[in-house]
Amino acid sequence: MAEKFKEAKKTQYFAKLKGCPSSPRKMRYVVDMVRGMEVNRALGVLRFSKKAAAADVEKLLRSAIANWEAKNERKAEDGELFITRVFVDEGVTMKRMRPAPQGRGYRIRKRSNHVTLFVDAKTNDVKE
Repeated sequence: MAEKFKEAKKTQYFAKLKGCPSSPRKMRYVVDMVRGMEVNRALGVLRFSKKAAAADVEKLLRSAIANWEAKNERKAEDGELFITRVFVDEGVTMKRMRPAPQGRGYRIRKRSNHVTLFVDAKTNDVKE
């Protein structure tokens, strides 16, 4: 089963960002903007987005493109690559205490997330 899983991964082109220090909800806003887009257009959207998480997703997308180019041993052409799947999972939550009135303590939850981004060429689905 593990060998079958490894073979399946060789045909997928993806990049993972683990432990990003922002809440999954904030990251999902950014990811939803680019889901299903052509790669160059998505890079433009992320580049000019005001969200802080957009910089992390842009770096992740560039990594996924580089992974595709490395596995196919050629450069990606304009309009060839698309974001096929992208999802955000919840990461580790650090728990901290903040002083509060009357000797109490308020709990602070510092959330993190994991982003997985898949890219693929539309032409791969058509041939053979």
